[in-house]
Amino acid sequence: MLRLVLDTNVVLDLLYWNDPAAIPLQQALDCGAARPLCDAACLEELRLVLRLTRFGLAEPAQARLWQHYRDMCEPVATPPAPLHPLPRCKDPDDQKFLELAFAGTADLLVTKDKALLALARRRKALGRLAIVTPGEAGLRLAPAFQPAAAA
Repeated sequence: MLRLVLDTNVVLDLLYWNDPAAIPLQQALDCGAARPLCDAACLEELRLVLRLTRFGLAEPAQARLWQHYRDMCEPVATPPAPLHPLPRCKDPDDQKFLELAFAGTADLLVTKDKALLALARRRKALGRLAIVTPGEAGLRLAPAFQPAAAA
């Protein structure tokens, strides 16, 4: 099972927008081929975003979406300071996703955020962590939930 960190926009693609591009990712989560990780900071960002008026969600609907995501996730306690130096994201608000990925030993950080995707080129600093788009994540996860071809 692959361990994933999903940024807030990807979570919204899965749970709110039902974005067709996120279907392979959802299938991998549904079949247990992947599991998202979360921590307090990332859950709090999701809670705040769900409150935005542009989503038009009443408080009970916000709470249901937030709880659904929290229930999907494996909780991770992120340390107050990274255990080793991490690449710095140009957008300080996105650094928390990188910190969560390292604290939870994630395989993939799934994002559409340009500042995080720019860090993907820092292979040596990222170690085994790959920073990918939802489409790339779907391609990596597809073999885990596709039936084997008949011989």
